[in-house]
Amino acid sequence: MDIKALQTRLREFAAARDWQPYHAPKNLAMALMVEAAELLELFQWQTLPESRRFTRDVHNKERVGDEMADVLLYLLQLADHCGVDLEQAAERKF
Repeated sequence: MDIKALQTRLREFAAARDWQPYHAPKNLAMALMVEAAELLELFQWQTLPESRRFTRDVHNKERVGDEMADVLLYLLQLADHCGVDLEQAAERKF
């Protein structure tokens, strides 16, 4: 995955829609949490075994993937706006 290329595409996508005024770090962090909550909602009330089986169904796997992609894209935008190199930050965590 080319993080820098994705961030460039996200910048262009936002610019084409005039979203830049709304893409402050605070707003992006809030949007990231909303998307993470939507991901969590898919597993809400499931038992641990049910949650492990959930993505064996193709439709559920696609739904989970869509929400994960939303989380990833907001995280990439937030990192871009904050000047954080995510690869470097992840390496520090290891």
